[in-house]
Amino acid sequence: MRKMYKVTVLALMLVMALVACGNNEEDSNNPDSSNNNGEQIKVVTTFTILEDMVSQIGGDHVDIHNLVPVGTDPHEYEPLPEDIMAATDADALFYNGLNLEGGDNGWLSRLTESIDQDEEETFELADGVEPMYLTSEDGKEEEINPHAFLDPVVGIQMAENTRDALIAIDPDHKEEYENNAEAYLDTLQEIDDEYSEKLAEIPEEKRVLITSERAYQYMADRYDLKEGYIWAIDTEENGTPSQVKSLINFIEENDPPVLFIESNVDERPMETVASETGLEIFGEIFSDEIGKPGEDGDTYVTFLKHNIDVIYDGLSQ
Repeated sequence: MRKMYKVTVLALMLVMALVACGNNEEDSNNPDSSNNNGEQIKVVTTFTILEDMVSQIGGDHVDIHNLVPVGTDPHEYEPLPEDIMAATDADALFYNGLNLEGGDNGWLSRLTESIDQDEEETFELADGVEPMYLTSEDGKEEEINPHAFLDPVVGIQMAENTRDALIAIDPDHKEEYENNAEAYLDTLQEIDDEYSEKLAEIPEEKRVLITSERAYQYMADRYDLKEGYIWAIDTEENGTPSQVKSLINFIEENDPPVLFIESNVDERPMETVASETGLEIFGEIFSDEIGKPGEDGDTYVTFLKHNIDVIYDGLSQ
């Protein structure tokens, strides 16, 4: 019944969006209308990291409508009428993939099917990334870990995919997209170098990253960190007593210097771990989204830089 309800709601929202599109067509015939975007291509992105990446490479040639705002879980999202209207009118849709948007039966798939989105105008920016997998506490469930973008090397691959997609849909501005991408890729390469150099300075016995969720699997694998976490797969029962106890046992065995907390999770389970182990929650790091505009980590580049600064300082204790 739940799936049928969601589809029904989505269909109703589509009708509302189409009505809005009709009103917009009237506005477009009005010389006083303020909705004229000139030669910009209309792009829809699924969450904030992609919005920023497309903006950095697309520059003034893209008009972006982002779906999942800061402070909202990108794994479970219900598109608004304005989202459907934007997707209906878009020249391209950029999504993460790796099951971040729910996969074949998720909210994005339902959205694209409802508007009959052309596959040639839909781009998976994590295309080509080798997926890593998560296992539930009881070992009965396995799913793809979507958080590959926490690894700067994956960010480089996603930026290259963004550049190629923009060129495919707007070849007239190929040179500008290539130039923007080159500068952006150079910055991401510098960040990868920084991750490698700083984490290599940490003694092996201290290279233990403790977080609430196993979001950092790709990054930890890249830079040879041992992971400890409270839960692997997001469910309605995160931070259960058995999960907390399992992490406490891991901490006793591996003696990490500090704990970390993600910017978008319930702090209470990690506070329990801190109380039981006597370890400090050293700092807050980003996982699913960039920071709010004007705040720390409000671009993908500063998001990555913030994480390495906090992790390095914490593991150096």
